[in-house]
Amino acid sequence: MLKDSYGRRITDLRVGVTDRCNFRCIYCRAAEPENYEPPEHLLTWPELLRLCTILGRLGLRKIRVTGGEPLVRAGVEEFVARLSALGLYEDVAVTTNGYTLAEKAATLKAAGLNRVNVSLDSLRAERFDAITRTRGALQRVLAGIDAARAAGLAPVKVNAVIVRGFNDDEIADFARFARDRGLVMRFIEFMPLDADHIWDRTRVVTAREMRRALESAGLPLEELPRQYDSETALRYRFADGAPGELGLVAPVSEPFCGKCSRIRLTADGKIRTCLFSRVDHDLRGLVRAGAPEREIAGEVERIVAMKEDGHHINDSDFAPPSRTMVFIGG
Repeated sequence: MLKDSYGRRITDLRVGVTDRCNFRCIYCRAAEPENYEPPEHLLTWPELLRLCTILGRLGLRKIRVTGGEPLVRAGVEEFVARLSALGLYEDVAVTTNGYTLAEKAATLKAAGLNRVNVSLDSLRAERFDAITRTRGALQRVLAGIDAARAAGLAPVKVNAVIVRGFNDDEIADFARFARDRGLVMRFIEFMPLDADHIWDRTRVVTAREMRRALESAGLPLEELPRQYDSETALRYRFADGAPGELGLVAPVSEPFCGKCSRIRLTADGKIRTCLFSRVDHDLRGLVRAGAPEREIAGEVERIVAMKEDGHHINDSDFAPPSRTMVFIGG
């Protein structure tokens, strides 16, 4: 069992498999092309699987495959199958922008994928293009969501980062979208992880404001109890029994760091103990040097013991991480 120095049990792993993405979302990537990691810096599939095996044996129980956009890397379906076959993880999930999900949902389900999270920040085509810096991609993402539902990747979760002045007028529309399709909709506060540094507090729509927007729209909601201590979302169901669920994720206005159970493994083999860590901890060197499992496991335990108490976004001297979301993994 992995625990940090604050007694928090570490059970959740986010594993980035690529730093590439076919979108360029404003809260994640720069407007101009970034310098990707050279391909040889990225972990190979066998290297990723070896580290995920070691981490699973240390007690991690939930794993989410992220990017960049994980579905753009060839071989991701086989990787999911091998993760599932390990028998170490109770839950194997993928976070995706959904662009290629319609073609891959059934294969991913057959490979052993349990769930999928789809990022969707607008239901309006022109606005979606502006947020993602794409052209005409919205319908493909919506088709991907429908394909995931049809494949049995339930519950399908949809994540929307709410940015004031950009999409905060769509909160009620998103809720109705989830209600109509029986989706789990997550509204996420805007965090300082964007490459162009457009984040400031005036752009943050707090969870409390989101709840007021839902109430003002006349949507009947009932709060749901927490399913586990480290749950990040304040969850609601529709009081009239309609399908679907809503959740508010408030890392800025109501931080949940005190019960954090997550670490991240980046595509280039670094462990990050917090989304906002200022330091990466390298495992790639150990793996490529042929280090035995006990040595790698010991290094992971040492790293986890140094996990931060929290992200300190609300401190006056807060500085965002040097790596942006596309390189960290969601």
